[in-house]
Amino acid sequence: MNAQELSLWRLRVTTDADPGVVARVLERFQNLNVLPRRVVAEAGIDNRFSIEVDVLGMPEAQMTLVAIKLRQNTSVLNAYWHRL
Repeated sequence: MNAQELSLWRLRVTTDADPGVVARVLERFQNLNVLPRRVVAEAGIDNRFSIEVDVLGMPEAQMTLVAIKLRQNTSVLNAYWHRL
């Protein structure tokens, strides 16, 4: 196995509170036929929502593209990833 196949990434997304936002975030991975290892979503008291998605083995460039596409959504305040 190469290092890319073993890379574990965490995507962090901050959004406005919106009932459909989790589905829109996970849809990006569904379109790539990728099943996340872990998904955590939490509502804050300031009408914000935070989502963490852990993914194993996706190329770095693809994670960057997912974050860029999510940031284009009007309800998304920030989206970025980092290696775990």
